[in-house]
Amino acid sequence: MAKQRLQKVLAAAGVASRRRCEQLILEGAVEVNHKVVDSLPAFVEPERDRIVVDGRRIRREFKVYFLLNKPKGVVCTNFDPEGRKKAIDMIKAKQRIYCVGRLDIDTAGLIILTNDSELANKLSHPRYGLSKTYIAEVKGKVVGGQVEKLKKGIWLAEGKTGRSRVKILKRNPARSLVEIKIGQGLNRQVRRMLAKVELPVKSLKRTRIGRIDARGLGLGKFRPLTKAEVGYLKKITSGAGTTA
Repeated sequence: MAKQRLQKVLAAAGVASRRRCEQLILEGAVEVNHKVVDSLPAFVEPERDRIVVDGRRIRREFKVYFLLNKPKGVVCTNFDPEGRKKAIDMIKAKQRIYCVGRLDIDTAGLIILTNDSELANKLSHPRYGLSKTYIAEVKGKVVGGQVEKLKKGIWLAEGKTGRSRVKILKRNPARSLVEIKIGQGLNRQVRRMLAKVELPVKSLKRTRIGRIDARGLGLGKFRPLTKAEVGYLKKITSGAGTTA
């Protein structure tokens, strides 16, 4: 298991805020495997190490996994100085959870939230290429040349995007519905790809994360991931699975 920053482990266990946990470490209030740790950075393996704060051993963190159908107007961050509604506010969890990746504030749809930092980091890494499927409503009628460009990859500031699967669901001179499946997670990637082929986005929603879909999950609702879904995600990030 990968090591994690000690203050992050303490905060996730509910000891205090991450900043306060840093102070506790520097004050000498934290022991790891019977030794005082009073300097930073400090790293631990929470599943193996014995961690004690002010004489009390912290409990092993129970891992939780949720799927949220995020509405437009909700931000995917744990702190927002503008005071907007956050995705974490929509889920009733005792644990300190966070979003796996992000959906921008103007995009609705599926996002995973968890306190499993190891899995979250892997799912966010482009190495594993976990696919995400979106449905975009765009202005105008989509034509074959635009579809082919999207499929082959679009040049953005970060470089050329990978190949995508594109399907036209509906089109007329005024508007079109396009389904796009990508394996990357660049910032506002789908919107930027569509803009590059002169298809301004009117609305965008994420409908699938790999094999996990929004079936039965209304907008603004959440549910725990099933054991099978968590197993599927862990299999993918072990290198033995598929991004389908």
